[in-house]
Formats: sequence, structure tokens, C-alpha cells
Amino acid sequence: MSETNFISSAQRVIDIERQAISEIKQYVDVNFDTACQAMFDCQGRIIVVGMGKSGHVGNKIAATLASTGTPAFFVHPGEASHGDLGMITKDDVVLLISNSGETSEILNIVPVIKRIGAYIIAMTGNAQCSMAKLANCHIQVTVSQEACPLGLAPTASTTATLVMGDALAVALLEARGFTADDFALSHPGGSLGRRLLLTLDDIMHKETQVPRVELNQTVTAALFEISAKGLGMTSVVDGFGRMVGIFTDGDLRRIIEQRIDIHSTTIENVMTRKCTTANPEMLAAEALNIMETKRINGLIVIDSQNRPIGALNMQDLLKAGVL
Repeated sequence: MSETNFISSAQRVIDIERQAISEIKQYVDVNFDTACQAMFDCQGRIIVVGMGKSGHVGNKIAATLASTGTPAFFVHPGEASHGDLGMITKDDVVLLISNSGETSEILNIVPVIKRIGAYIIAMTGNAQCSMAKLANCHIQVTVSQEACPLGLAPTASTTATLVMGDALAVALLEARGFTADDFALSHPGGSLGRRLLLTLDDIMHKETQVPRVELNQTVTAALFEISAKGLGMTSVVDGFGRMVGIFTDGDLRRIIEQRIDIHSTTIENVMTRKCTTANPEMLAAEALNIMETKRINGLIVIDSQNRPIGALNMQDLLKAGVL
């Protein structure tokens, strides 16, 4: 098979699956709304059940729901028949996933789920299937064709089901008013958590580590301060300790090009007056965005009296896992 055929085949698959996603938009209807309301009102957990490829998709849907504010977990129908049905209570909502809607392993446990009293949502590709008839609510996910040329391997249908699951999760997320901080609480060990939870107060250099010089000091003094603190900059303060400017490595390069005498020139005459500052409550991710947008390598953190109380640079963000 030539490289051209590989590419042609891959492009055909993408076109078919893109079409499948477009087709299921029609099924975001009153049944979808009913399913969302049932999941929103659920006093227990969302239990996702699926077999084979639908099970793999179901696992991902359960994980997405759980990480976006809707407690959920996946139960394998085979294991459910051998004890795992004990995980399901009358307060739960059970989401059954099957393209055909006739998966025997799932149909075998439906009577028990109904006896328990849990609310059942079926997500299938056939509105007339057994699961659709047995469920309290049915979400249709029908695609016109699979990407598999044999029409056998679940491809477009699993993609469409995954997208519908994402639609459920995001609709519920927005209904709950789920925030970035809420998301970070369920991802504390990952980079997402670090990006969303860390504030500048958590990572900035403080107290004696904050570079500062006074207006009447020379450029030479500022260079010593920059070197000592190792942040590539220093704040410039007035007689009351309030920040009035900043002096950076970039400023130094510019005055050297102008052949200014660094031993006699005061920092007041060469500093940058209108500089970007931050407050300690600012999220580290927000500070990163500011630094990237303004193309600066560091920030001075000030208090409510405009006094420098912290400082950080890109290296600090990198060490904290934010960058």
C-alpha cells in the first residue's frame, strides 16, 4: 500500500467521522434535556455501563463527568452480574451505552437496576432497541456509516458517542457553575492543578529576596542588587518605600549602547517608570499570561500601598510547573 493510499484512507476516515458528529447534533433535543436534568438532580452517582468499545468510551465519559463536577464511575456489565451491581443504589442514575441497544450483557442486568429503583438513561444508535424501550430516557446517537470499510469495527459510532458524552458533561458543568478552582481540586497532582491553584504569593521571592534600590542610588548600585538577587531586575522605590519604577537587564543594555556613565548616573534617570506589576493574590497562570503578552521576563509584586513585597521571573514559573 503506497503512502498516498495511507493518506487517502486516513482522510476518508476523518471525513466520515466529522460527518457523524454533524449528524448527531439533531439528537440534542428534549430527550437530551431530560437526561441532563435527571443527572443534575441525581442525589447519588452517575453509573456508566458499556461493553466492548462502548465500555472504553463509557469509561472516558465517566472520567470526564467526575472531573467536571458530576460524581461518576464506570461499571463493567460482566462484573456487575457477579457482584458489582451492589455499587448501584436507588439514588443513582445509570447511563447504559450500546450502539445496537441489544447488548446481552447489559440487558441481563437492566431488570435488577429497575428493581433497585435507579433512573436509567440509554444512549444507543437505535431508537427502537430494547434498551431504549426499557430506559426512563433515551438519547439517540445514530450515524449513517462507520469509518471501517467493512462496517464492522465501531469507529464513527464510538466517536459520536464520545462527543455526546462530552456534551452531557459540559452541559452539566455549566449548569452547576463549575469553576476553574473546582476543576483544580480534582486534579491537585497534575500540571492543571498547579496552573489553576497557585497564586503569586505561593511562589514569589519575599522579604530580603526582593530586589530594590532607591531613586537616588546609582546605576552601579542597581547592578549589584540585580546580581545579588538573581532575577534580572530590581524595583525602584521612593523615600517611603513605594515603587516608582523598575530597572532590568534590558534597560542596562540600552544605557550601555548610549554610553551613559553608570557610576555617576542615578537610577531615577534611566529606570522604566510605567511598569507592569502584580498583586500577591493573582493566579500564577494569570501572571504567566501577562508576561507572555507583554514580552517581559519578570514581575514585581506590590501591596495595597504600592510597596514591593515580592518578585518572580519565568524561571520561578517553570520550577512551579506553571510554564
